[in-house]
Amino acid sequence: MPENTLPRTICAHCDGFPTVAITTGQTTPDGHRHTITAHCPACHGTGHILPARAYTRVGA
Repeated sequence: MPENTLPRTICAHCDGFPTVAITTGQTTPDGHRHTITAHCPACHGTGHILPARAYTRVGA
């Protein structure tokens, strides 16, 4: 039997890559680059958005 779960859609803002590391241009004393982490503000770092729900009118 088919599974009745809705497909999760990929976030259009980050194309499914919700978290990135950005170099600051500085290096640590042992020679590694200092990085910060940034998350996609649209999907809050999940990479997916909620699918649009179809609402039906009941008792019309």
